[in-house]
Amino acid sequence: MNIQLEDFCSKRTAILTSTLELVKEHGFHGTPMSQIAKTANVAAGTIYHYFDSKETLMVELYMYTKHRLGKAMLAGDDESRPYKERFFQYMTNQYNFYIENESSLFFLEQYINSPFAKNYPEKDSDIFKTDIIPFFDFGLENGYFKKIDPRLMWPIIRGTLVAAAHFRISQHVMYSEEDISQLVKMIWDAIKNNNTTP
Repeated sequence: MNIQLEDFCSKRTAILTSTLELVKEHGFHGTPMSQIAKTANVAAGTIYHYFDSKETLMVELYMYTKHRLGKAMLAGDDESRPYKERFFQYMTNQYNFYIENESSLFFLEQYINSPFAKNYPEKDSDIFKTDIIPFFDFGLENGYFKKIDPRLMWPIIRGTLVAAAHFRISQHVMYSEEDISQLVKMIWDAIKNNNTTP
């Protein structure tokens, strides 16, 4: 990577990470581009060389954050392991990502409830398109899960993990590894196909 490209990437990342923190503190509407530029130590006009509008920045930040979440979920994955074990690993990794990245958790929550999610439904991380979503599709197609619409399954999975993470963060309650395993088991039991899955 040449110096010019490296500088471009580092400034772009600085803008994205600064936006994450500011959105957590002030929300979408309370975070102007000028404040983002100042926090990222980038000239006010220069920020538009990286993102032509605030809308573009928010959509790109969503994809960036989902990419990081996807990488975290895949950490330690081994395709030779039983499907159920991989599912538990994915879910545990996802919960840990939320706990270790509070700004990302709050941003994702705000984004999916914003017009951006409705206006750009096709925008998502490549990792989710190539690895995460196909993993769950495989579970549905091969009888690991109940025959339910994925639109119903996702809220059960995501909603449970997000709610637990919010409770952990806001109430300052410590969950043990056993607690998290039990939480993931509750998710698994809610969606597994009882006829074919142990």
